[in-house]
Amino acid sequence: MSSVIEQKKQVVSELADKFRNSKSAVLVDYRGLDVSEVTELRSQLREAGVEFKVYKNTMTRRAVDEVELSELNEVLQGPTALAFHEDDAVAPAKILNNFAKDHDNLEIKGGVVEGQVATLEQIKELANLPNYEGLVSMFLSVLQAPIRNFAYATQAIADQKEEESA
Repeated sequence: MSSVIEQKKQVVSELADKFRNSKSAVLVDYRGLDVSEVTELRSQLREAGVEFKVYKNTMTRRAVDEVELSELNEVLQGPTALAFHEDDAVAPAKILNNFAKDHDNLEIKGGVVEGQVATLEQIKELANLPNYEGLVSMFLSVLQAPIRNFAYATQAIADQKEEESA
């Protein structure tokens, strides 16, 4: 009997660590998805490095209480799957939101972003952001713009002086 309790305590501890160490966690209700749809979803999440698993709500409640995210207890009704990513806060929200657009049976319940409870609206806003690579690309293009404009201006002056001397 005590080994079962120890196993459950270990699961709660591991789940609490995932909430602490992840950039984001998204809670979803997956009722109504058939096996092929769940397989497709898991495949998309796995490709992005997102951990997706179903935990008992009682275990999840204990874990969120342990990490002081007890506001999540409100959404822990019915079947709940959790998607975690330790490095990318956008990936779980983006994949699950895009999947939910095509599959009405997948419902995003809420989540955690950077250690703070996030509402459904905040998760959807996060899903609309570009991923990490996209943000880096946008940042680099902003950094390159002044240099590029300077190069164009220098080239225009050089062309103008060349025309004047010709």
